[in-house]
Amino acid sequence: MANLGTLLFLPGDGIGPEVMDEVRHVCAWLSKAHGHDFEIVEGLVGGASYDAHETPLTDDTLDQAKAADAVLLGAVGGPKWDDLDFAVKPERGLLRLRKEMDLYANLRPAIVFDALVDASSLKPDLVSGLDILIVRELTGGVYFGEPRGIKDLGDGTFRGVNTQVYETKEIRQVGRVAFDLARKRGSRVCSVEKSNVMESGLLWRNEMDKLHQAEYADMELSHMYADNCAMQLVREPKQFDVIVTDNLFGDILSDEAAMLTGSLGMLPSASLGNTDANGRRGALYEPVHGSAPDIAGTGAANPLATILSFAMMLRYSFGLESEAAAIETAAGEILKGGLRTADIMQPGMAKVSTHVMGEALIGALEKSEVAAT
Repeated sequence: MANLGTLLFLPGDGIGPEVMDEVRHVCAWLSKAHGHDFEIVEGLVGGASYDAHETPLTDDTLDQAKAADAVLLGAVGGPKWDDLDFAVKPERGLLRLRKEMDLYANLRPAIVFDALVDASSLKPDLVSGLDILIVRELTGGVYFGEPRGIKDLGDGTFRGVNTQVYETKEIRQVGRVAFDLARKRGSRVCSVEKSNVMESGLLWRNEMDKLHQAEYADMELSHMYADNCAMQLVREPKQFDVIVTDNLFGDILSDEAAMLTGSLGMLPSASLGNTDANGRRGALYEPVHGSAPDIAGTGAANPLATILSFAMMLRYSFGLESEAAAIETAAGEILKGGLRTADIMQPGMAKVSTHVMGEALIGALEKSEVAAT
């Protein structure tokens, strides 16, 4: 057996620990079926970290994340911590991880499984076969720009300030990720901004044009205003292949695209940084869904988004394309077979628990292995 590297598991809050348990079973299958072993280290993040250490992310856990070959996170947050000071809210742990690891490119696929076409709020002909990828710049823009804050104006009123800032390097590095991914798909990139009213958007458009002409002239680049993109995603989503955009618009548009699929419980994500001198790329993988504290501990959570995030990890951090594809295919097979967790339940289907869904996926993987021999 080959040890492929170190994984840091951060189960986090709410349903995070439950869905991460199912990933451990997939890891065990990988070891048994393919001889792929990982050294798994576990840490705390979010509310769980605050409860133990009064901070949503300790320096020690951050060091572990930087040293690991990849990080898999479950979920953070919940009403238990709503009244905490902003600086120590659970979500700040996730933001610090992204910033300190320089994970500047967030990959959010929006894929509609054939068995879940009817779960979408759009007509089946609009979403059947949908497979788009949104690449969101993750460490710049209005979420991190300075100055920021709320100022007391002294007369009983206040002023809230956030600053949208982008530089050439930030735009070009996320643009390269988008073009490189698009080359393996349909070779089409749509760059999204608001260059008609924002100088940062105008710079974004100009830099994307320069990058396209200098390094990716053989590929297709188009531009779209963010408000129009929001409209087009619900009007004709299959016109897109890869969308690249800034932090704020990416946050909004990726959630919109996610709901085209019918359930956040099905959607994975990856956040990637630069490749170092040893060929190792900083990477954090996590499901799109939240911590769902209302169902934590009930066995009702859908583990597929976290398992599919693990599949993205195999693909982007370890180059295990066939193993990643096998997991994605297995997810489609169990859905085709009629198994559903509560979030994606449909008439005539079989409602199952978190663990049963995970076990069914392992069964589909084992069946595919037998069929291949």
